[in-house]
Amino acid sequence: MAKKAKKAAPKKAAKKAAPKKAAKKAAKKAAPKKAAPKKAAKKKRTGTPGVGLNKPYNVSAALGEIVGNKAMPRTEVVKKLWVYIKANKLQDSKNKRMINADAKLKPIFSGKGQVSMFEMGKHLSKHLS
Repeated sequence: MAKKAKKAAPKKAAKKAAPKKAAKKAAKKAAPKKAAPKKAAKKKRTGTPGVGLNKPYNVSAALGEIVGNKAMPRTEVVKKLWVYIKANKLQDSKNKRMINADAKLKPIFSGKGQVSMFEMGKHLSKHLS
């Protein structure tokens, strides 16, 4: 006996949902947009003044000619020293890690004519108290 194959009923297309989605999108576009709530600006972490990296140091007279005579943290001293070095083009042109001392920097660098940027901190510590 031969079995009869059932014919599959044609499936209906799901096109009915499309008009609803289009209507929702149109409604969203037509509605006035609300301004997003602004997030509070993050506060810059400054740390406790006078503690750790923020501890102010008095600078020597030789260093004071370059960075100023007021007391400031070591990080600020290094920043100002780099501004001076770059403004006067004292970095060695071939090896950027080396700093060529001018008349103002020689007393800070213990009389050396050229110092590595990594040695700079060692020489700088002698001028901070």
